[in-house]
Amino acid sequence: MSRQLLSLALAPLLGLFILGIGNGFLASLITLRLDAAGESATTIGWVSAAYYIGLAVGALVNDRLLLRIGHIRAYACFASLVAVTVLLQGLWLNAGLWFTLRLVGGWATLGVYLVIESWLLTAADARVRGRLLALYMISLYGAGVVGQLLLGVADGAGVSQPFMIVAILASLSVLPLGMIPRVSPLMEHSEPLSPWRLITLTPTGVMGCFGSGLVISAVYSLLPLYLQRSGLDVQNIGEMMAVLILGGMLLQYPIGRWSDRHDRQIVLIIISATMTAICAAIALLPAVAGLLPVALFLLGGGVFAIYPVAVSHAADRAPAGALVRMSQGLLLINALGATLSPPLITPLIALVGDAGFFLGLASLGIGLGSFFVWRRSQRPAPTPVAPFNSNPPQSVMGAELMVTEALVQGAIEHEHKEDLSQVVPEVETAMPDSATPSSAS
Repeated sequence: MSRQLLSLALAPLLGLFILGIGNGFLASLITLRLDAAGESATTIGWVSAAYYIGLAVGALVNDRLLLRIGHIRAYACFASLVAVTVLLQGLWLNAGLWFTLRLVGGWATLGVYLVIESWLLTAADARVRGRLLALYMISLYGAGVVGQLLLGVADGAGVSQPFMIVAILASLSVLPLGMIPRVSPLMEHSEPLSPWRLITLTPTGVMGCFGSGLVISAVYSLLPLYLQRSGLDVQNIGEMMAVLILGGMLLQYPIGRWSDRHDRQIVLIIISATMTAICAAIALLPAVAGLLPVALFLLGGGVFAIYPVAVSHAADRAPAGALVRMSQGLLLINALGATLSPPLITPLIALVGDAGFFLGLASLGIGLGSFFVWRRSQRPAPTPVAPFNSNPPQSVMGAELMVTEALVQGAIEHEHKEDLSQVVPEVETAMPDSATPSSAS
């Protein structure tokens, strides 16, 4: 990557990294604090879901706000709002208040992601988007790992100090974008494909993205609860969560490259089956507890790979002109799944105990795998049109980062092949008719 491109992308990536540390830390901190306060698993699930509701709302409306006030001002407003909501959570521990604050915080966090991702879009042309996307993924997942490890550092702090740390990080993330001498990027209002159009275009892609949202939000929101109730201290919980995210970061690309060489539907089926087996083993076999770090590493590699493989599968079928809008629509489908997951799984925890968390994940794995098997029996997966790309962007505007030149060219060539397959049979059937008169003559 050129020095010029790195200088253009450094500020937003640094802002993302700083904010991501606090965001990852906060997600686990809220779950642990609510559980320590005696709140039920159902209440914790709803408070966790509020954040994802805010993300979904922000994905629909925040780009209009950016068009009105510009990127730098919008980033400052959103990051300040994140800091304020976190500080208020540190002042009062009330589940109802925290639900509202997490909803507003999710909306503001999506605004921050939108600014960063649209900024990266203008940093360079489509030929280097793959490299930008890789840097984005490293920043996002790397921040998640550091944020989880921060749990142990803040364990000895008081009631409000950890929330102050998150607010400080949110405020500091403004500095890289606010201090660089560069004109704000231009952007247009995004219009994702409708859910019905997506379902008709790629049912497997839609279900994969929806299921990924269900699983990942459950892992972020409820796994710390399971670990705390299993007797782990806060530092060990942070380490286990870091191992999970690290598995997602390190295994995502090998799984994606594997999907380039094989049927992506088969890859999704195997991921679902593996997730089901790991979760069922943790829930039903006490001896697996000694191998928990290994199990979480593999589980992270699987659950974090579902979304990018599903999007890659969808891109294999999409026309070149619909790639961006399709990616944006699938991102919203993913956000919808994320909002529903914690309230769906927490009743199972209340019914059967803490093992209900992994039993719920196993059930989701069975459901996803069954759907993928059924879809493959109905229609085989298409040949991959371009190499796998990781898909970490959080906003509908940033979804354009995933549409590289190679993907567009592959989609065009795929459309051209389909056109030829329709034309060639007509030519072949016409040949005998035209040959008959000449042979008769």
